[in-house]
Amino acid sequence: MSPLNYLKFTILGLFHIVAINGTLFSSINNNYLPPIGLNIRGGGGGDFIPPLSNSNSNPFQVVNEWKYLDFEYPTFARRRSAIAKNEFIPENNLPLGIDVYGDRIFVTTPRWKDGVPASLSVLPFPSKELSPALQPYPNWEEHGDPYNPDCRKLMSVYRVSIDECSRMWLIDAGVVNATVSLNQICPPKILAYDLNTNKRILSYELPADQVKQESLHSNILVDVRNGKCEDAHVYVTDVWRFGIVVYSLAKNRSWRTTNYNFNPNPIASDFNVYGLNFQWLDGVFGLSLSPLNELNDRILFFHPMASYKEFTVSTAILRDENNWPNKAQDVAKMFSSIGSRGRDGQSSTSGIDRNQVMFYTQVHRDAIGCWDTRKPYRQSNLGQIAANSSLIQFPNDLKVDRQVRQGVWVMSNRLPIYLYSKLDYSDVNFRILRANVEDAVAGTICDANLGSPINVGGSKGDDDECY
Repeated sequence: MSPLNYLKFTILGLFHIVAINGTLFSSINNNYLPPIGLNIRGGGGGDFIPPLSNSNSNPFQVVNEWKYLDFEYPTFARRRSAIAKNEFIPENNLPLGIDVYGDRIFVTTPRWKDGVPASLSVLPFPSKELSPALQPYPNWEEHGDPYNPDCRKLMSVYRVSIDECSRMWLIDAGVVNATVSLNQICPPKILAYDLNTNKRILSYELPADQVKQESLHSNILVDVRNGKCEDAHVYVTDVWRFGIVVYSLAKNRSWRTTNYNFNPNPIASDFNVYGLNFQWLDGVFGLSLSPLNELNDRILFFHPMASYKEFTVSTAILRDENNWPNKAQDVAKMFSSIGSRGRDGQSSTSGIDRNQVMFYTQVHRDAIGCWDTRKPYRQSNLGQIAANSSLIQFPNDLKVDRQVRQGVWVMSNRLPIYLYSKLDYSDVNFRILRANVEDAVAGTICDANLGSPINVGGSKGDDDECY
């Protein structure tokens, strides 16, 4: 393989322009993160505006909460029969992923244990009940039976991502009973539903050579630009085998991307929460996208679950199928670490609002973090929201919606207790929370009203860490 013609130069000390074989790519300068967006397109989901938060110390409001999950069966007799046959075991169901479209909330329940009757459901928003039964989406018939698998149906959905074209994309890992011994009963696949018709419009099975032994595809993010719905790209993380699969809708093809920054940090793999000590060697997990920049490109922000650091790469690197796998080493340096969240700074998922503020979960701290992406990624520029709140107990998934007044949504689910101990079903175990983004950042370092975004806060070396 001949070496690439590689040239890098800096504009105004803020970001790099990199020329590889005559093609220009934008790259983050490790010392400063520039203003990276013009604006984000709206659309998808209507304009419902919930009431303002009335809490200054905790901007989050409870949308729904449950002691345990229930499902809305067609008849009481069918529900009773499902329980009798262990097709539905209430205590084995845990909500994991979340996304929102207008007056609907979508929730995933992966088949981590026996007795999960459906792995994708919908709820009304706002709901008349605080603890409503889940309604399998789009219907019961769409969901397969793990004991008699029909791989054309939904088997074990981990997370979903709704785009500006009124489509919901999801990753079905095809894995059941992962808490006992990983059982890959169906190939992992990417699916999409038209949310206006509730019809499935795409099902794409990942090619065998892009799936490793014990792969677990657990997160998904959709990238649509300039309203070109037919040219969407989808990014899917393989958290256990440390890769990102990129799917092109226009090509109906996918390719697997790799980089050493997708790997977990062994030091950050040690978790201590709720009196439980466990080790998760989870690699690349959290994904969020910048707005389009001057090069009509986006930056992908990413981090492994077992890590304290945040990383970036130009999506142009990922979207160029010719780079993978033959040129993976040549573009490896284009993946950059931009800073650290500090000890106990592990995060699962993240999202960026129209004001270029990133919100991210802090699973070790039972809090939500924020960062104005126009500022350097230093701990002094990282804010914390709703810290020490009893409402947030292991925030596992997070989404920023597309409403006119944007909201940040959090799924709190006590996952470690579910996995390694026993949930107390007389107590609230699962919550869906929402905060207006303006209320969430008010008075924090992420508040744009608190001064200039240029070189704010932080001292040289304040984030020096091994990982």
